[in-house]
Amino acid sequence: MGKMIVLRALWGSTHPGPTLVVTALAVALGIASGLDPWRVWVLAAAVFAGQVSVGISNDALDVVRDRIVSRPDKPIARGDISERGAWAAAFIALGVALLLSALLGVGMLAAHALALASAWAYNAGMKATRASILPFLVSFGLLPSLATLSAVSPSFAPAWATFAGAALGAAVHLTNVLPDLDDDERTGVRGLPHQLGSRLSTVLAVVAVIAGAIAVLIGPAHSDLAAVPAVSWPLFTAAVSVAIITLLQAFRRTPSRTLFRLVMLASLLLATQLIASGAALAS
Repeated sequence: MGKMIVLRALWGSTHPGPTLVVTALAVALGIASGLDPWRVWVLAAAVFAGQVSVGISNDALDVVRDRIVSRPDKPIARGDISERGAWAAAFIALGVALLLSALLGVGMLAAHALALASAWAYNAGMKATRASILPFLVSFGLLPSLATLSAVSPSFAPAWATFAGAALGAAVHLTNVLPDLDDDERTGVRGLPHQLGSRLSTVLAVVAVIAGAIAVLIGPAHSDLAAVPAVSWPLFTAAVSVAIITLLQAFRRTPSRTLFRLVMLASLLLATQLIASGAALAS
């Protein structure tokens, strides 16, 4: 029973939602870009292990803050697992992520190591600075390249895909922390969204989504609208429409979880648009 409690605590400390979403996005990009099945599986395992290390290290570093604000959803802060045990799990997961990445090539290893170093840097203190958005720009910007660098003939993803990934990361960061602004203020965390305020952060997140959607629309077609695939238009329209609705709501009412959910929906549509353009990543 004790082992089950520890395993549940570890899983709960990985930030399961974001971990699974980022892993699924990497897998979808890998499949869409034409990777061999075994490479997709290794890519999935590498990204999953990396995200596990990021999630657990985040909660291990934040354990004091989480106890101050009495976060019942944080297993390490609750004492369900020791800090030493959490750190051991985080470093083991990090080692597994890098080992699996090496199986896919030196380029993939280097890119994934940089993405993970960026994410760990955020956890280690950048989250409380004005530069808090930079790790999201770097890590999400590299996400499309994790798929293309895992191919038999590895290459970095096109600039439009890197830009779209970075835009997605910006939108996620600017809105992901909004529900926790008050708790963060109490514990001295003042990253870029805290300094900008919830309304301006929401507006900038919407702008990022729209910019990313435009990049994914015209990037693969080399700015020739006549060459844009038919499937891209509905996804682009949906992402931009939700983004515009969010923008209007941000100016009409006090920012709330509804706005947070709308931005997340727009971000999800942007990610889907990026996946749908996956075949162009390898070209």
